[in-house]
Amino acid sequence: MGKFLAILLVVCALVAGGGMYYLQVYHYYDEVVSIPGTDVALTPQGATSPEAVDYDNFQGIDADSSPIRYRGCFTTSLSHATLDQGYQPYTGAEPRVAPGWFDCFDATEVGEALESGAARAYLGTENIQYGIDRVVAIHEDGRGFVWHQINRCGEIVFDGQPAPDDCPTPPEGY
Repeated sequence: MGKFLAILLVVCALVAGGGMYYLQVYHYYDEVVSIPGTDVALTPQGATSPEAVDYDNFQGIDADSSPIRYRGCFTTSLSHATLDQGYQPYTGAEPRVAPGWFDCFDATEVGEALESGAARAYLGTENIQYGIDRVVAIHEDGRGFVWHQINRCGEIVFDGQPAPDDCPTPPEGY
C-alpha cells in the first residue's frame, strides 16, 4: 500500500507540474492580431502621446493574465540618428524573457544589444496601463522589439506605497 501511495503522489506531482508549465508557457498567450499603422508607436520628444512609425513584419503575443506579458518583434528602416532626434529615449529598459516558442524575441540578445549601444530603447506609450510602459528597442540593423515594463510609479504603487507627487493618481483598487 505504501508503494502505491508513493507512486500516486509522484504521478500527481508530475501531472500538476506539467500542467503549471503548460499554463505558464503556452496556454495564457495569444497572438496579437496586427493592425497596420498602430502596432508600433513612439512618443515624440516633448509630447505625451505616441505616434505610429514605419515598420514591417510585426509579430506579437500578449496575455490577459498579466500586463507585462506583451512582446513584439518587427523591422523598420528608421535609423538611430532619426530616432534619436525625434523620439524620447527610455532609460532603464530591461527586456522581459519571452516563451521559448516565440523565437523572434530573445531578451538576452536584446539586453546585450542595449548595453553595447547596438540597440536603443525608446518610450512607446507611457502608462499604457497604470504603472506599465510600452518600451520599443530598435537595433542598428533595423530589427525592433516591443515589451511592457513596470515604470517607477508602478513599482512604488504596486508595492503598496502611496503614489509620489510626480506620478499620476492611481485608479481605484491600487
